[in-house]
Amino acid sequence: MNSKSSPSGPCPHRAKFTRRFLRALARINKDRPTSSSHHEIRKRSRKIKIAADASMAYAVGSGRAWSRVMLWKLRNRTRYRAWIWSRVIASTRKRIDKGSKQGGELSRTDQLRQLVPGGEAMDFCNLLDEAAHYIKCLTTQVQVMRNIADFYFT
Repeated sequence: MNSKSSPSGPCPHRAKFTRRFLRALARINKDRPTSSSHHEIRKRSRKIKIAADASMAYAVGSGRAWSRVMLWKLRNRTRYRAWIWSRVIASTRKRIDKGSKQGGELSRTDQLRQLVPGGEAMDFCNLLDEAAHYIKCLTTQVQVMRNIADFYFT
């Protein structure tokens, strides 16, 4: 059995991610704006980032906590943005009320919890496992995007 078809190989989700991401890029290119203003470029890069994250989460499926959270965020983007905004406002008010008495320093575990989607609700062992898998998938995402860029721009 070769390593490409083996689930224990380098990345069993790479082909799924690549197909989905290329389809999403084709859709984004169809809607290419006529102007190249700074605003349009930022909007387009945001669409590409969302397409890459969605492709990665769909390729992994719901087997991982980080992908379930990411899929939920993608499906409920409008509600999620409103929820995040309300949390930002609430935390800002708390900081203003408390002043700068506390250092505000986060432990490394808490910093990792903020980086991994859904990490806030995980115990330490699951957090490490999910973080390792998430990093592996992000690495694959970067490799695929580099290959696409190399193909089109060299």
